[in-house]
Amino acid sequence: MDALKLIEQSSMKEETPKFNIGDTVKVSVNIREGSRERIQMFEGTVIAMSGSGISRTFTVRRLSYGVGVERVFPLHSPNVVDVQVIRRGKVRRAKLYYLRDRVGKAAKVKAAIK
Repeated sequence: MDALKLIEQSSMKEETPKFNIGDTVKVSVNIREGSRERIQMFEGTVIAMSGSGISRTFTVRRLSYGVGVERVFPLHSPNVVDVQVIRRGKVRRAKLYYLRDRVGKAAKVKAAIK
């Protein structure tokens, strides 16, 4: 078990961004199309984080032309180039799945005042 933890720690990114559930983030993702590579931005609200260690993932939700789109990103993936926190959110839940049923302003997360 200790050998697995050593391998896991060596392959993890040194500096992971600090963000929480409810934050609005902009995720830079490396997209490969044939032989070309480009960076695509995905901006939305973090509605869930799961896993631990190298297998930690986070789910980002946004509305695109009136349709809800969710993507799950591995936190330590080499394809996730950068995660920028746009806005901090004030929530009292660990998972924000209830936002899926809300429409308009009711689907917004209040901003945290610090």
